[in-house]
Amino acid sequence: MQREILAQFQLGDVLVRYPHDPATGVVGLEMFPVGKQSDVVTPRATLRGEPFIDALPGDDGWPARPVESLLQFKLAGDEYPGAFVQGHSMRNSGSIGRFRFLSQDCRDGDGGKAIETWLAEPSGLRARHRLEWRECDGAMTVSCRFENGSEREVALEMFASFSLAGITPFDSADACGRLRVHRFRSVWSAEARHECRALEDLHLERSWSGAGAFSERFGQVGTMSVRKWFPFVAVEDVDAGVLWGAMLGWAGSWQMEIFRQHDDVAISGGLADREFGHWMMRVPPGGHLDAPQAVMACVAGDLDDLCDRLTAMQESAVESHPEVEHDLPVVFNEWCTTWGDPSHENLCAIAEKLENSGVTYLVIDAGWYKSEESDWSSGHGDWVPSAKLFPGGLRATADAIRSRGLIPGLWFEMETVGSQSRAFQAGEHLLMRDGVPVTVRQRRFWDLCDHRAMAYLEEKVIGLLDQGGFGYLKVDYNETAGIGCDHDDSLGEGLRLQVEGAYGFFKRIRERLPDLVVENCSSGGHRLEPSMLGMTAMSSFSDAHELVEIPIIAANLHRLMLPRQNQIWAVLHPSDDRRRLIYSLAATFLGRMCLSGGVRDLPEESWHRVLEAIRLYRRAAPIIKSGRSRRHGEMGSSWRHPRGWQAVLRTSDGAAMWVFHAFGQAPDELVLPFSGGWELEESMGDMTWELEQGQLRIRPEGDFSAGVLLFKPA
Repeated sequence: MQREILAQFQLGDVLVRYPHDPATGVVGLEMFPVGKQSDVVTPRATLRGEPFIDALPGDDGWPARPVESLLQFKLAGDEYPGAFVQGHSMRNSGSIGRFRFLSQDCRDGDGGKAIETWLAEPSGLRARHRLEWRECDGAMTVSCRFENGSEREVALEMFASFSLAGITPFDSADACGRLRVHRFRSVWSAEARHECRALEDLHLERSWSGAGAFSERFGQVGTMSVRKWFPFVAVEDVDAGVLWGAMLGWAGSWQMEIFRQHDDVAISGGLADREFGHWMMRVPPGGHLDAPQAVMACVAGDLDDLCDRLTAMQESAVESHPEVEHDLPVVFNEWCTTWGDPSHENLCAIAEKLENSGVTYLVIDAGWYKSEESDWSSGHGDWVPSAKLFPGGLRATADAIRSRGLIPGLWFEMETVGSQSRAFQAGEHLLMRDGVPVTVRQRRFWDLCDHRAMAYLEEKVIGLLDQGGFGYLKVDYNETAGIGCDHDDSLGEGLRLQVEGAYGFFKRIRERLPDLVVENCSSGGHRLEPSMLGMTAMSSFSDAHELVEIPIIAANLHRLMLPRQNQIWAVLHPSDDRRRLIYSLAATFLGRMCLSGGVRDLPEESWHRVLEAIRLYRRAAPIIKSGRSRRHGEMGSSWRHPRGWQAVLRTSDGAAMWVFHAFGQAPDELVLPFSGGWELEESMGDMTWELEQGQLRIRPEGDFSAGVLLFKPA
């Protein structure tokens, strides 16, 4: 095998190159920081010279680092990948072997570059890889398309959104002991647990001859897109101090892969394939498929530097949301106040308490549609306001909320229907599997490709929001549709179209109600991925409404989403002592402040502290909106029973904010690096602190205490 550089481009501080094997027509994608170019080494071309190779008969070249294709797909009927990997990976199938490099074009424009690379085979099938970069961005966007220009139908059973190889260019051989993999696990009410493991621990050392290929394929199946894992992967060369990483934007079944057959490592990801996600799609003559979009970055630095670049790619989408969102207004959600039993009377009382408090949104959560025969959890789907709870209708309640200077919001779980609703019996308009409605935990799912279902939702959801005068929509989603639904191509293709239908309805909401603020919630934080984050103004971080682990989850999410979209709950109780109250309120400074609980019955001193926290939050909002976060701390492995402490520093445009939390067995003093000239502007929490010689020393009150320190330049 041969290896040459087809082309290379400097995109900001990253050099992107396209290796090419003229003998096979394979084109790859590699990248590294420009500042590290002098450290790049020439990879060995062959395994010859290794005693166990030289001892073998024959004159095989034993290539050490063949070019890995930048496009990865598999067509039904083509040869499956060998090297003992079938069932673990569909990379490098026979489909890749018969496609050859066709063309490459680099276009300047829109303050950046777009590089398109085409592969093709003789019958007219083509695949395109498009890499886009803007001068203001530290990461790149990747989009891939498969086109059927032949005269026959073909079926895709795997199509990746991105594939990046050549990891690492700083070692001439197999980089023993220097590669680490970063991922983020996720479960209900405990989202975004960082995992870092050596490549060897994942059993991804190269095989001695290259005859074995190994893959760590992970992801999730269904419509809760961060159930088990976040769609994120990164590989770090710890010796070089360089990381490569990617995030995928897709609200359905997805997969990531870390792949190893030769000296270098490749990462890829996209739609969950036939093996992992039950997906296959027929592409007719003249048809095409666009893979979900991904973002990639390469950085000399640490994981936080990489994540800063990836999450910054979400900024442009967030800026498109209503202007009222631009200064990060405070939310009050009455869920942990009424627990599914809202009414005109109690909402008016809450609104009266919140008037002139600094809160902007008052959200009516689940239960407003309950009948005498139903409850909040299974009665949704018909969307008829309860005449008992709202005798004057929802409009009267929304008007009463607005009269107190607040924007009214309303909860919907619009994509599902509960077992106690008439809609539960909607038959052919619901998602089917094996000819019967997909049913899970007393829920079924609208078929979002069904025109009558979509018309129903337009009337019941968009129409009610419009007629009711609501300015805020909370979209919940409390189950997953699972492996897929009936479709002629596959269960996975049915699910893919369902996700596209959901996207279409979110877009329709914004078209009809452009000033509506939309919150993304899925049992708390089950849809915290880039595509859903882009379609909504903010997202519920978790269902950990009242738990001591709230600040841990909130801080973890800084690596995966913009804090300005990260809605964090502080549930307030009349029985809360001062320490507990501040512990809860301080956590909201790690994102968007969302209050709930028994606010009407708080003691006067406690209510005064809440008002002071809201006022301080308004001062801190610019730092939360546009800043850079770094986390410090020492704690055990348990989140439910945390021990130790955590402190997050966020800096932005000459301002700085520390948010710290002490957990069980808290130390007497926290010592934090904090260089530069700073002067305290405001604070919250009864702690003592001092700043000297580039160190901030904080002495917490004790276990489960917290505080916020807001600094300005001295």
